[in-house]
Amino acid sequence: MMLKITDLKPQKNDPQRLNVYLDGEFGFGIARAVAPWLKVGDQLSHEKIEELKKADQIERAYKRALHYLSYRSRSKEEVRRNLQKHEVPEAAVEKVLKRLSENGLVDDLAFAQTWVENRAAFHPRSQWAIKAELRQKGVPRKIIEKAVEDVNDHEMAYEVAQNKLRRIENLDRPDFERKLYGYLGRRGFPYNICKETAQRVWSELNEEP
Repeated sequence: MMLKITDLKPQKNDPQRLNVYLDGEFGFGIARAVAPWLKVGDQLSHEKIEELKKADQIERAYKRALHYLSYRSRSKEEVRRNLQKHEVPEAAVEKVLKRLSENGLVDDLAFAQTWVENRAAFHPRSQWAIKAELRQKGVPRKIIEKAVEDVNDHEMAYEVAQNKLRRIENLDRPDFERKLYGYLGRRGFPYNICKETAQRVWSELNEEP
């Protein structure tokens, strides 16, 4: 059975979407980009209508993903979780992720490298802590290892210590080291690096050889 398109009307809230009327009654909504060829008088089978609805579902999911990515870069898994949260069917999710990847909009290695660079520049953390953050973002282990391979915990710990120094520089050595140990430890640095860094900073502060 074929149904005839009797009207096409832009939606009030989004002129890039059309309401399609079939045999005088509302049939479905669709993005113009999905089927720009639609016109009044066309005949559509039920199979074709379902095909158009599925294509529109993917297009709407893609637009949602673009909106999600507009705030900051995201890992592939973050985009997947966001689409799943909005109950996008898994088949549509996979098509959207493939399209995003092909367009260079989702790239886990680039995301992880940028994350590491931002951490180093603004919020230094240990290699362990950065790995944990990236795992939470769903970045695959091999990509994480590649992204953090140049992270130097000694340098990072020293940078972190400099951020704390002004607030503890007037303490005696035991309190100075205790405060700095805790500060570095909360950022994922192991005990030996906390100790070495505290000794180095204390020596520099007090001009010890």
